[in-house]
Amino acid sequence: MATLIEGKRIVAKIGSALLVDADTGELRADWLGGLAEDVAWLRAQGKDVILVSSGSIALGRGLLGLGRDALSLEQSQAAAAVGQIRLARAYEEALAAHGILTAQVLVTLEDTENRRRFLNSRATLETLLSMGAVPIVNENDSVATDEIRYGDNDRLASRVAMSVWADRLVLLSDVDGFYTASPVIDPAAQRFDTITEITAEIQAMAGDAASGLSKGGMVTKLAAARTAMASGCAMAITLGNVARPLRALQDGANATWFLPTANPRIARKGWIGAMKARGRIRLDDGAIAALRDGRSLLPAGVRGVTGRFGRGDPVAICRSVDGAELGIGLIRYSSDETRKIAGHRSDEIAEILGYPGRAVLIHRDDMAL
Repeated sequence: MATLIEGKRIVAKIGSALLVDADTGELRADWLGGLAEDVAWLRAQGKDVILVSSGSIALGRGLLGLGRDALSLEQSQAAAAVGQIRLARAYEEALAAHGILTAQVLVTLEDTENRRRFLNSRATLETLLSMGAVPIVNENDSVATDEIRYGDNDRLASRVAMSVWADRLVLLSDVDGFYTASPVIDPAAQRFDTITEITAEIQAMAGDAASGLSKGGMVTKLAAARTAMASGCAMAITLGNVARPLRALQDGANATWFLPTANPRIARKGWIGAMKARGRIRLDDGAIAALRDGRSLLPAGVRGVTGRFGRGDPVAICRSVDGAELGIGLIRYSSDETRKIAGHRSDEIAEILGYPGRAVLIHRDDMAL
């Protein structure tokens, strides 16, 4: 069985019911304080931590006096806009007590399905982590419509984990794992300690969300597990409504771990390597040697560009002398931009393009050789 502490980069998903009291609509400050202690404990051991948090609508509706009735889309967006400020401040204050800097990152479904936006959000998260901040990620409910919404933060959390190569994802839930049937309905239901493959039988145990038989949102949690496992990340479902839930998980609290077959970096390289190239770039011997030494590709080493591609598209990495294909990578500039800066130093990019850009053409993490 996996353990939390073995992870180097940990994403934890927090639902609204854990953060906001259903009766009063008030923030559960004591519970959040315990979570902040957990984050500080993990960070003290050199772990990167990202929190994917619901709660903005639940907090905002109370502040706006909207009661418990179903909200219209416009009311939900208004509640999110008000609640997001309160939620961000609550996290900031709770983590600042441990000397931890927080950052707010709001995303929509489009941000992880559009390759360019995916790279942008990933770069932002990576930079925040490298600078010692704890990103607090939430769906941008104040602007998202049904067409561009996740609708649940389980899947959002799995996409975030995939984008930053996390090796642990924890869904803090109202149930302590995945069961053979709903433990509320069937007292004989048994909890799985580990799951290594999501079979049709396992899927059937989750119930059918469309028929209202889903137990505790298990359909969306299995969808999150599929994404996590495919990206090499181990995922746990465990009870969140306890003091210091992440520490409790490490100390042996009931949970179900979904285990991948590869680590995140190998899984990501395989994902990139399977893509169909939209164009080709030809490199000189110096650039090729740098790539084989584990470095990123700079524009100075590019000797030719063919095809049309956009930022974030996969391009074939080729040898200039004979055109032999060496691998594939996700490029950070369009084909037109790449042609303009090819052969130039990174510090010349702003002058050539007329606006500042990234120093790297293809980051080493975004290529498979």
